[in-house]
Amino acid sequence: MIDLVLFEPEIPPNTGNIIRLTANTGFRLHLIEPLGFDLSEKSVRRAGLDYRDMARVEKHPNITAFLDQHRQRYPTAHRYACTTKGHKDHTTPVYRENDAFIFGPETRGLPPSVLNDSDNYQLIRVPMQAGARSLNLSNSVAIVAYEAWRQLDFANAQ
Repeated sequence: MIDLVLFEPEIPPNTGNIIRLTANTGFRLHLIEPLGFDLSEKSVRRAGLDYRDMARVEKHPNITAFLDQHRQRYPTAHRYACTTKGHKDHTTPVYRENDAFIFGPETRGLPPSVLNDSDNYQLIRVPMQAGARSLNLSNSVAIVAYEAWRQLDFANAQ
């Protein structure tokens, strides 16, 4: 389906919410270490409720390990870096199965090494009001995920 990637997430409830989102969409979640918390923390479990067993979650030691695996598994898939620095709205690209969406840590966003790597990523953004800094991570992930799923005709939905 679709890969959602959290680069060095810091806030446990956000990750818990996204685990719940992936369980309900059938998407895969990839966590790029280091994490700012332990996945067994109560706040992650509470936000994810009992969805952890229904979600497909993989941890990777770094972004390079994820990219290598993703390119090998899905050589024709696209990878999108979701950032306030993007110039293309999240609704503009035509998404395909196995595309990946990379989101940065809550307090600092994606690093320049990701943002400047146009060989691996297309930069997209969620539109916001002028002067707004950013949306909550789990909200941003949900907005982008549901647009991708909508474009895929809500594959496997009830």
